[in-house]
Amino acid sequence: MNEEQTQQYSQIVAKCWADAEFKAKLIADPKATLAAESIAVPDGIELRVLENTATIVNLVLPPPPAEGELSDEDLGAVTGGGGCACSSK
Repeated sequence: MNEEQTQQYSQIVAKCWADAEFKAKLIADPKATLAAESIAVPDGIELRVLENTATIVNLVLPPPPAEGELSDEDLGAVTGGGGCACSSK
């Protein structure tokens, strides 16, 4: 994500926290809701909104590399270099 996308994402999250109706719309129809906020989702992209709770944490797996094989660098990131937004709270 670039800086502008990160800022847009942060604004959407904050709006969800402050406005339950907006959050419900975003979950029900993410593309239309984001379009109304001037955030375009490219054609051909399906967007799903998941919400973490105190007892549910969603783990999102990225797509595999295009050639279908992990490089040594990719393996390093997976086994020790990648970050996790996990919490044990």
